[in-house]
Amino acid sequence: MPTRDQISYFGAGPAPLPTPVIEESAKALVNFEDTGLGLSEISHRSPTANKILADAKSALSILYDFPLEGENAYDVLFMQGGGTGEFSASVQACVGWWVERRRRRAVADLGEGKEDEVIERVRKEIKEELKVDYLVTGSWSLKASQEAARLIGSKYINVATDARKANNGKFGKIPQEKEWQLTDSKKSAMVYWCDNETVDGVEMPSFPESLKGRGEDDGVVVADMSSNFVSRKLNVKDYGIIFGGAQKNLGIAGITVIIVRRSLLALTPKADFLQRLSDVLPSAIPPVVFEFATIAKNNSLYNTLPIFNLYIATLVLQSLVKTFEEKKVSGQEELANRKAELIYDTLDKYADAYHVVPDKSARSRMNICFRIKSRGEGDPGTWDEAREKAFLASAEKKNLMGLKGHRSVGGIRASNYNAVTMPSVQKLVAHLVEFAATG
Repeated sequence: MPTRDQISYFGAGPAPLPTPVIEESAKALVNFEDTGLGLSEISHRSPTANKILADAKSALSILYDFPLEGENAYDVLFMQGGGTGEFSASVQACVGWWVERRRRRAVADLGEGKEDEVIERVRKEIKEELKVDYLVTGSWSLKASQEAARLIGSKYINVATDARKANNGKFGKIPQEKEWQLTDSKKSAMVYWCDNETVDGVEMPSFPESLKGRGEDDGVVVADMSSNFVSRKLNVKDYGIIFGGAQKNLGIAGITVIIVRRSLLALTPKADFLQRLSDVLPSAIPPVVFEFATIAKNNSLYNTLPIFNLYIATLVLQSLVKTFEEKKVSGQEELANRKAELIYDTLDKYADAYHVVPDKSARSRMNICFRIKSRGEGDPGTWDEAREKAFLASAEKKNLMGLKGHRSVGGIRASNYNAVTMPSVQKLVAHLVEFAATG
């Protein structure tokens, strides 16, 4: 049986974790700090749980360099439901904030005590102006847009870009910003994208220029970073909401992290006001466990938070802070880039054997998707599934695991998450070279 250090795991999620984190977490699961209790057995409202929460928030704010207090502060929330749960929570939150802004404006114009008139004005504005924008660049952003349509109605959904239209009906390329059809930022409740599409191997190259400089009255910028979380530097102030499931770069499944601008939470509308608008907004009220303001007010402890899962994420974040020191998340970005470049350079060098699926302009650093070509002459754009099976089988014999592509895409997918080591990447590259010559 292989030992842990002999396995190189490239699975897309759940993903590998740093071995020291696994070892420390194993101790905590059995007997946390010699208390005689495992960490999953303690109360989520205990001082121990609160300290773990505080440590996680502190480490994350250091890595991404954003304030937890004062002007322009952000809240860090830990919830459940994964990234998919946040498809719902984010659109319901942003639409609610949009409605509350309009309500306050109507009250200011019409005066206090005119609730019926305020309701009618907001209802009219919803019908005529409300939109939520989606940049559909892969399978996950498509699902997010579909969930928004299910909740609030397709008439309010604006797909500002659908990458399939620029790539022969398939994902793999991000259209240029000048081609996006964004709603006027004063009318849009939000603009959403998935920063890294795990299924399709597509990553947003950088923060969109067209979304920079948005103010408090503009549509909220929302990014799903489930699969490239803490893997590159970003300016948190450009975003209203950043969210991600934990099971890629942060920890294990069971918690979701949300970074949200605190000033937005004060816009949460009263449920009875939204209820009176249910004829035009059927599902704009989130379940209480998905309401950001409630979770923030209760320090992520409104319901039972899995503290053991959070502890693993805390160890990962603290490890990054310690490892990269003043470089912060930029240090991890440099490492991620080096690993990805090594794999892509090898695939490009042996282009007679391998085809990288996404366009070079949108290649993901986290999920490297490629196909294997037939030997000799063959139709362009056709792949040799028998050779792909042989590639996977020979890889597993070398303890290179988790390389099978997503069922909807096929081929090979090497996920280059933060805990994938450089030696593991080098072993994969050696296999790529050998298979190109002999496979």
